[in-house]
Amino acid sequence: MTEQSDSRPDGNGLLNAQVREAVEALTKLGASDPELAATLARVLGVVASEAARTTRFARALAKALTPPDAQTAPRPADRPRRSRRAPGVIDPFAVLAESGETGLRSSLSELGLEQLRDIVSEHGMDHDRLALKWKDPQRVIDRIVERVESRTAKGAAFRGRPEQPALRHDEAVGPAAEDSST
Repeated sequence: MTEQSDSRPDGNGLLNAQVREAVEALTKLGASDPELAATLARVLGVVASEAARTTRFARALAKALTPPDAQTAPRPADRPRRSRRAPGVIDPFAVLAESGETGLRSSLSELGLEQLRDIVSEHGMDHDRLALKWKDPQRVIDRIVERVESRTAKGAAFRGRPEQPALRHDEAVGPAAEDSST
């Protein structure tokens, strides 16, 4: 086994003093509880020899034994992301709910291309990573309207549709039912 030496000039002296303190503490403990003192000595011996043999274990042991305040390295100052876009000028979901698709299209047509891209980015409507590259505002408007309608309609099967009357059990639906009734 190889021993790892401390790179500090007074490291060996400090280590020797700490070993003497540990021996004294184990000796005192041995006077009152020899079995516990022997067990602790064996555990410390095994841990020390494994740490000397395996640098990975030594690093993990050092990390586990450092106080939590010392483990948390100060993070570098957070830089704002370059790719952050401004929030959208309007909420397309609210506009669709208030004034329908035509109202949404007219509201979007009043905005510039960058403002439309902000809306696409804010609401995650660029699933294929193409919409933010488009130069034609009408294509971006079509994408926004398509995604807003799609997300608004999602789950409609579970909400029920009051405009469609429920079928009675005895009513048949479809052309196959018409053929069987004649």
